[in-house]
Amino acid sequence: MVRYASQQPAGFKNQVQNVAIVGATGHIGSEMVKYLLQAKKHKVTALTRAGSSNTMPDGVEVAQIDYEKPETLVKAMSGQDVLIITLAVTAPRDTQSKLISAAAEAKVPYVFPNEYSPDGANEAMSNDMLIGAMAQPARKQIEQLGVSKWIALSCGFWYEWSLPIGKDTYGFDLKNREVVLMSGGEQKIDTSTWPQCGRAMAGLLSLQQLPENESDKTLTLESFANSFAYVTSFTVSQKDILASAMRVTGTKESDWKITHEDAKERWAAADKTFKGGDRSAFSRTMYTRIWYPTGEGCFEQAGRKTINEPLGLPKEDLDEYTKWCVDFAESGKSWFGKH
Repeated sequence: MVRYASQQPAGFKNQVQNVAIVGATGHIGSEMVKYLLQAKKHKVTALTRAGSSNTMPDGVEVAQIDYEKPETLVKAMSGQDVLIITLAVTAPRDTQSKLISAAAEAKVPYVFPNEYSPDGANEAMSNDMLIGAMAQPARKQIEQLGVSKWIALSCGFWYEWSLPIGKDTYGFDLKNREVVLMSGGEQKIDTSTWPQCGRAMAGLLSLQQLPENESDKTLTLESFANSFAYVTSFTVSQKDILASAMRVTGTKESDWKITHEDAKERWAAADKTFKGGDRSAFSRTMYTRIWYPTGEGCFEQAGRKTINEPLGLPKEDLDEYTKWCVDFAESGKSWFGKH
């Protein structure tokens, strides 16, 4: 049933004003906070553990929480219009569930669960990637509680995280100039940067919550209720990334060690290894699936419409981000410590 702003009780405000975020200083959370503050339309509250030493940007309020005391979560979320959850993979498995339950008790209208990934609407692919088992229960919990509505920001994998960390992800070893091209390396996927995700979140939360009336056809936040908002930075193949890497490093194809693997065979082998108890195969299992030559990792090929144009998101420079990834890889750094 379509709801209209004109039908809401007196005092209803059709703009998102109060936004709570978990993980405000993380890779993606910090970009969301940055662009929400730049929009100057929202009061942003960071939910942090008591005793946290993280420093927040000016303009961000802090609400201290204790995950073992649900009442602190409910208090922190009271009066919030939106809860954004961004959690590290190392967070306890029940953390998101506790946040979702508290959001329902606090009557938060919208929750963005910790699901920033390729197309979650494709459950078969998500399950193959080992993401579905984490994402689907969160969405189901929100729906079953029946208070909040979920919106998942589907952004593909993060480019600046995925490209520099080795062959298990996008197939590249940038430092040693090596690449594994999967199924020919010509299948395009969608991948996003952290800043683009931040801009997308700020853009979504700057929309009206509801259409004013039946004749109002503008895009609203409610348009995405219990659904996915698709955003992208680059729609690229492995060969596109290789061409970008060669441009920014001043190298040519003969300077690279290029090998080939069938994507489906690579995924099957990684999946078998992972299910056999070798957790080092997790990343290869998760990432290889998007390189299937079926187009499931590409929003346009899968029939998904992105929010880029409606929200006026900028076109980014692939080489700029590839250069950053090359520098990161060559520095010997890793998102998991030293190589």
